[in-house]
Amino acid sequence: MKIYTRTGDSGETGFLGPGRLPKDDVRMQAGGDVDELNAVLGCCLAADLAPEVAATLRQTQHDLFRLGAAISAAGPAGSTVVEWLAEQDIRRLENEIDSLSGALPALTQFVLPGGDAGAALLHLARTVCRRAERSLVALARETGLDAGCLAFLNRLSDYLFVAARAQNQHAEAGETVWDRTKAEPKG
Repeated sequence: MKIYTRTGDSGETGFLGPGRLPKDDVRMQAGGDVDELNAVLGCCLAADLAPEVAATLRQTQHDLFRLGAAISAAGPAGSTVVEWLAEQDIRRLENEIDSLSGALPALTQFVLPGGDAGAALLHLARTVCRRAERSLVALARETGLDAGCLAFLNRLSDYLFVAARAQNQHAEAGETVWDRTKAEPKG
């Protein structure tokens, strides 16, 4: 199989179901954002992550492939072909959030992204996840995308925040809290 097909040279691409879509279609935007999120999770996994965080991210990469299929199938053309993300996938993330949170100090201030390299990458993944979530909201408005897909990304961004904090703890790296005095205008 060749990597290049030349079929997308005119600005359209294939998707699950009949026909082709413009590459700037809301479905393609959402799919691209989820793909980017998956790539950023791969970068996170290249860091020295806490084992429990790495295990969750590896599972999440598989979940994001299912989400990509759900995006491709959104709408009447292919909605029955895809195994949607289910309540159990969302509960798994919630359980991971609860487990990691239980070992973290209480959050009393805003935390700035950073710390350990792995934690910084997890914060980056969280922001990409939020963008993907916004793209999915736009797609859901047009296609009636399964609500579980939106909930999954919402929960994933929460997980990535907690995972970044847990990674800093694992690496014995401090967290930088937001200092309001540094944000106030001078003069």
